[in-house]
Amino acid sequence: MKLPRITRRRVAVALLFLLALIGAGGAAAWWVPLPERLSSPHSVVIEYRDGTPAHVFLAPDERWRIPLRPQAIDPAYLRALFALEDKRFAWHPGVDPLAVVRAVLSNVTKGRRVSGASTLTMQLVRVLEPRPRTLLSKLIESFRAVQLELRLSKDDILSAYLQFVPYGRNVEGVEAASLAYFGHSSAHLSPAEIATLLAVPQNPNRRFPTPENAARLKAARDEVARRLLEDLALPLGPAEAKASSEAVLAEVRNTPVPRGLTPFPREAPHAAMYLRALRGDLTRLRTTLDAGTQRLAERLMRDAAGDLATKGIHNGAAVVVDHERAEVLALVGSFDFFDTRHGGQIPGFDTPRSPGSALKPLIYAMGIDRGLVLPEHLVSDIPESYGGYVPHNFDGRFMGVVRMEYALSQSLNLPFVNLLRSLGVERFLGTLRLAGVNSLRPDPGYYGLSAAVGGLEVTPLELAGLYVAFAQEGRSRPLLLLDEGKPRPEPRELFSPGAAWLTRRSLSLRDRPDFPARRQLTGMPAQVHWKTGTSFGHRDAWAAGSGPRHTAVVWLGNMNNTPSVHLVGADAAGPLLFELLEAVGPRGRASVKEEPVAPQDLTLVEVCTYSGHLPTDACKDRKEVYARRSAVPTEPCPYHLKVEVDAKTGLAVSPACRAGREVESRVYLTWPASIRRWLTEQHRSLPTPPAYAPGCEPGGAEHAPEILSPAEGQVALLIPGVSADQQEVPLEAETAHDRELTWFVNGKFLGRAKADERLWWTPAVGTHEILVTDDRGLSSRRRLVVRERP
Repeated sequence: MKLPRITRRRVAVALLFLLALIGAGGAAAWWVPLPERLSSPHSVVIEYRDGTPAHVFLAPDERWRIPLRPQAIDPAYLRALFALEDKRFAWHPGVDPLAVVRAVLSNVTKGRRVSGASTLTMQLVRVLEPRPRTLLSKLIESFRAVQLELRLSKDDILSAYLQFVPYGRNVEGVEAASLAYFGHSSAHLSPAEIATLLAVPQNPNRRFPTPENAARLKAARDEVARRLLEDLALPLGPAEAKASSEAVLAEVRNTPVPRGLTPFPREAPHAAMYLRALRGDLTRLRTTLDAGTQRLAERLMRDAAGDLATKGIHNGAAVVVDHERAEVLALVGSFDFFDTRHGGQIPGFDTPRSPGSALKPLIYAMGIDRGLVLPEHLVSDIPESYGGYVPHNFDGRFMGVVRMEYALSQSLNLPFVNLLRSLGVERFLGTLRLAGVNSLRPDPGYYGLSAAVGGLEVTPLELAGLYVAFAQEGRSRPLLLLDEGKPRPEPRELFSPGAAWLTRRSLSLRDRPDFPARRQLTGMPAQVHWKTGTSFGHRDAWAAGSGPRHTAVVWLGNMNNTPSVHLVGADAAGPLLFELLEAVGPRGRASVKEEPVAPQDLTLVEVCTYSGHLPTDACKDRKEVYARRSAVPTEPCPYHLKVEVDAKTGLAVSPACRAGREVESRVYLTWPASIRRWLTEQHRSLPTPPAYAPGCEPGGAEHAPEILSPAEGQVALLIPGVSADQQEVPLEAETAHDRELTWFVNGKFLGRAKADERLWWTPAVGTHEILVTDDRGLSSRRRLVVRERP
């Protein structure tokens, strides 16, 4: 039957009006901004590697509110939530028509309000924008709920609900409530805990965990559990061992309700603050820190703090790394985070400090890689001046000549300054940067030879990355502290496996001054290589090393740079390093990691037993040592000298004057003139080869004298007000056969001296030419600039 024309017109108008209303509502839903609180900053959560919270920060609005995706929460809680609060959440558009009809009928039948029709989306709107409970408020909430459904996904809406649902006072969200109520994450919840988390938001003020609210909370929780069990919405246990609903309800009723809040996790405070500042864009940071290792490292450092404080040492940092994975397991920033008097909140593990001798192993490995040195090489340890820089050893004494391996184990300075000069400072700095050291100044020429003995600054984290390379065959990659699921960069080779192997072997020597003076070392891992360091002026004490699985770095000092005579790496930091490696290292057979055979890039070469250099025919005793196949040092032994002498007179002869003489070959041990000069000043001497018989001096081309002092490019600075006679410049040269040298300054004769002697020249401001010539007429020149210190 056709409707009358006027009726059809009214229906059309009504439909048009309805469509216009829907269109206007849709436009308003997109035009009106979403609730501002929806974008409120969250609490930042720092997690251990296993996902357990290590540190939770208050949100900027002073609330505990932790964002959580539904997939991270216990699925049993979500099933119970939907069953109790919103059975049709998955399909309704923000307002559930069936729930509205049911609520209206129920309330009309009972004559009072006994049931509501709020969906989870509407409850979220009410939390975000609290309003008086009026009909107009209900309409606005319905519009806002539809708006959220139009502009957000169901997953986003559920996430927001789980984050903002109120749990009393300043606790919001299921994750924050689970941590505060039960002391653990919401990833796994018991039936009693699920019922508690569903009961409190219904009336947070009266059910918030306090002794006064305990009875109300228990009654509400038990009632929620009963209703959920009737709907089969609470877990009854695993499939193979399900319990009855009555048994689960009895268990819930017998479970005490929380009567107060558990403190939120506040562990690893330095690492937490460091990471929050580093990645402020994230609210949940999964770290590589291991809870057990972190707590162990903190305890060891805290236990040592009392004794160290009596020695004027108030700050310390520690880093522990799994060097096989290059993952940081523990970070300790200071002894006491709340020690504001001594800068306790400064993250010491990221604070650049002078490393003292802790970088010498890198110079050692680089020298081996470039064929400049072998562990067995005999090198000089005597006072030298490098353009005004005059390094000394820690104890102020010099050894004369020592093996390079011994120089490393005893932490002598001069051999490494000399080796760095041969390597080149910029090449050394480039390797440090390749290893991830970002604390260095970028200015070319800013660092000099003092970099070998602590004349630059690195952080404990950076030093740990460098020592990981020694444990990993010379390969380095950035230390991982945040597990973000990104691909790891490929390792970079700082030095060869052979150089790493030889360096580890030298760093494993036990008869060293920095070996900890402890009677009981039975728990120490079998394979440990380590190095200590002490900065100039006793401001920093370091110890760094690796066991079978872990690399650790310990730094001790004061954040205000106050020195202490007790800040010595071997005495202060070394024992702590060994305690750390002993505590975190594997036990039993797992602790024994035998050094493998020499890497393939090493080969055995024959060297002079005494000097470690390639043997000459004067070297009678020889042995085999390891060297890099592609970088075997080529310098022959400079210490053994084979001389033909007249058997009657004992004087040396040359081939030109053998006739009529009984000649025999003899081998003499001789040291360079610079060392003989030092020995003379120490009132010590060495036997020297015999002088040549008259008329038997050798001819032919030989090396000219090499000027040692002043050094190449040296600028001498005169101190105003001090007599020039008291600021004399030493003139020294190296030459063969201890020849007599003649010195000239600006063309004027200054004096004569043997090669193992020193002349002194009184300087004057200006540029001067220094010339030395030997008794064969061979000479060398050097320019020296003298200025007055401003």
